[in-house]
Amino acid sequence: MIVARLMAGVVVAVAPVPLPKARPTLVVVITVDQLRPDYLAQWRPQLTDGFARLLRSGAVFDSAFQDHAISETAVGHAVLLAGRHPSSTGIVMNELGVQDSTAPLVAGIGTGASPVRFRGTVLMDWLKAASPQARGLSVSRKDRAAILPMGRTREEVYWDGRGVMTTSTHYARDLPPWVRAFNARRIPQHAAGSAWELLLPARAYAEPDSQPWENGGEDVVFPHAWRADSTTGVAAFLRSPAVDAYTLAFALEGVNTLGLGRGPAIDLLAISLSATDYIGHAYGPGSREMHDQIVRLDRALGAFLDSLFRLRDSSAVVIALTADHGVTPPLEYSRAVNGLDVGGLELNTFGRAMDSALTQRFGPAAGPPGPWASSEKGLVLIRRRALTARGVNVDSLVALWRAAAGWSPWVARIDTRATLAAADTARDAVARRWRHLLPPDWEAELMITLRPGCLWLPYWTTSPWSARVVADHGQPSDDDTHVPLVLWGTGVRAGRISGRVGIVDLAPTLARLAGVRPLEPLDGRVLAEALATRE
Repeated sequence: MIVARLMAGVVVAVAPVPLPKARPTLVVVITVDQLRPDYLAQWRPQLTDGFARLLRSGAVFDSAFQDHAISETAVGHAVLLAGRHPSSTGIVMNELGVQDSTAPLVAGIGTGASPVRFRGTVLMDWLKAASPQARGLSVSRKDRAAILPMGRTREEVYWDGRGVMTTSTHYARDLPPWVRAFNARRIPQHAAGSAWELLLPARAYAEPDSQPWENGGEDVVFPHAWRADSTTGVAAFLRSPAVDAYTLAFALEGVNTLGLGRGPAIDLLAISLSATDYIGHAYGPGSREMHDQIVRLDRALGAFLDSLFRLRDSSAVVIALTADHGVTPPLEYSRAVNGLDVGGLELNTFGRAMDSALTQRFGPAAGPPGPWASSEKGLVLIRRRALTARGVNVDSLVALWRAAAGWSPWVARIDTRATLAAADTARDAVARRWRHLLPPDWEAELMITLRPGCLWLPYWTTSPWSARVVADHGQPSDDDTHVPLVLWGTGVRAGRISGRVGIVDLAPTLARLAGVRPLEPLDGRVLAEALATRE
C-alpha cells in the first residue's frame, strides 16, 4: 500500500506543526547525489511539495560545502555522518571505496561490497553506544551511498543489484522476508516499455529540449522511452527519476516493517537518492532533463514525507537534506552558454603505461591502495617506499608526471605535500580541500588541479547500467563542492543561515539534537545557529 501510493506520486498536504524541545525518536538523513544548491533557487517557484516544505520550515544553509578534493560519491557519503574529513575516514575516491570481493551480494548482480576500508565511527555508532536498542536502515541505488553513511556498523543496509534490492554477506547471509516481498513486486521490470515524460507542460521549461552535447547525442528529446526488454528497460528505469520514488518506497517499507522511530531508542534512517547524479552526468545541470528531475523529486519527497508522517509523529522526527557533491557542466555547455575557455585533460593512459612498465619489471604491487602508480581526478599516487627499496628513483617518476600534466593549458596548479603544508588554508580553498582529503599514510606525490570549468578525461561509458557522462565532478572547485544543507524538525530553528559551514558539521549537530556523544574527536562542529535552544 505504501509503495503503491508513493510510486503513484500521491501527495497530501501536511500543515507545519510547532517544533517541540523533546528529543527525536527518528533521525532521517536524505542525501541527493549531485544536487547543486542553485537548482533549488532556480526552480523554486515550481517546487511545491517536499523541497518546498523543508525550505520553508527548516534551517537552510546558503553556504555549505563538502570541503575536500575528489568530490565523489563515496567520499562525500563517508563524510556525511562521520563528522570527519576523508583524511580521517580513509575513503578518498570511488575506486577505493566499498569494493570487497570477500563480501559478495546475497541476491542480484553486482560486485561484492563492504565498509572494510572505512576508518572510525559514525552517528549510528554513537546512537548504539547511548542505547544498544537503537536501529539503523540505509538505502540507495548505489552500494557506496548505502554503505558508507553507516560506517562499519552492521545495520540494515541495502542497495540495487540490477533491478532487485540487495545487500552483501558483510551484513547478512540472506534477504529478510520484507525485502524479498518488495523485490517480488518487480517494480523496475514492470516499468520496461514505458517512458520518462515531462511532468509539467512543455512551456514551463525554459531549457531547450535537446543540445548537441547531451547524452552523447542519443535519446536527447522527451519523452525518453524505455525499451520493453527487461535488461535495457530496467537499466533505463534505474537511471531515471523513477528510481528515486522506488528508493523512497523501499525506505518506507523498511521503516514500517522494522518499526523505526517507535522508540524506546533513537533510530536512524539514511536515504541516498541517485537519479540526479545519473541525469546530471548524462545531460548536465543546464538541461531540461535536470529541470524535470528536480520538480519530480520535489513531488516524490512530498509523498514520502506524507507517508512517513502517517507512520510516525512528525514532531518526533529530525530531517537533514544535503548532497555528496555538485557537478561541473559539460565542456560544450560552458563554452557555448557561459562563454568560458575550457577543455579537458587525460592522464589515465599515461598512468596505466607507467604502472604497466613497473609491473613488468617488479610484478604486481601488493596490498592497498592499488597499483604501483595511478591517478584519479588529479591525485597522483606512487608507491615510493616500495619502489625506493627496489632501487627506483621515484623523484624521476614524479617529474615525468609533472611534465605530462604541466603542458596543458587547463591545469591551474600542481601541488605536493610540501606546498600544501605551507599553504594558508584559510585563504587557499584548493589547498585546504586537498589537505582535508589526504590520509597521512597515503603515498600521494602530486595533486593536480584544473582550471574552473575544465574536466578530467576520459569520462565516457557505454554500459547500460551507467550514465553517458558529459558532465562530471571530483575537483576541489566550488561547482563540485558547494551543496545544499537543510535541517528540519524538533529542536531546529527555522530560517536562512548565510555563514559558511561544512558537511562535517552535520554529524555533530545531529548528535546534539539526539542527545548522544561522538566516540572520537571530530573535524566538524555543532551548528548551534540552527538549534532552537542555543548553546
